[in-house]
Amino acid sequence: MTNSFYITESVVIPAGTASGVSTQATIDLSSFLNIATSQAVAIGSVDFVYQRVPTFGQDADSMLAGNGAISVQLTDLNQGTNLVRADNQSLIASGSLNVDQANNIATNDVDLYPDNFGPSKLSEQFLVVNDSLYLTAMPAGTTIGATDVAVTARIRASIVKLSAKDFMAIAIQSTAES
Repeated sequence: MTNSFYITESVVIPAGTASGVSTQATIDLSSFLNIATSQAVAIGSVDFVYQRVPTFGQDADSMLAGNGAISVQLTDLNQGTNLVRADNQSLIASGSLNVDQANNIATNDVDLYPDNFGPSKLSEQFLVVNDSLYLTAMPAGTTIGATDVAVTARIRASIVKLSAKDFMAIAIQSTAES
């Protein structure tokens, strides 16, 4: 129904956040969906950007207090502030920033782009019929450094019209994981 457009949202992890403590932001999709016409959001790709707040620099060694990682996930169901396993059907995309301060190495890994749980003609896109997305980030192995860290998801999406059967199948599938 539409060409691609971008949705962005950031989750800010406060300075000093301990390893294993998640922070979550919600992305409202209600203005993009129409249940009566089986209108859904098709997500084609997700990029994650990690920045220090308030300078918005990307010096990864200052983001964490020591060796560790910042994990991030985008889901279409609210899992609380928990990260989910990779086989959870609500998982749209995930990634991590791994920091080895001792060797001055930072690696940005994207674990999963939108999967192919949807109809085959849209198999390269994740189809969302829920009215919200959830962006969850968590430090692991060490605490967040002396300044807040913003993790931004840049989501390439489009609006698609599904058949009533496909819409209902995705709605049922998405609630099965809750």
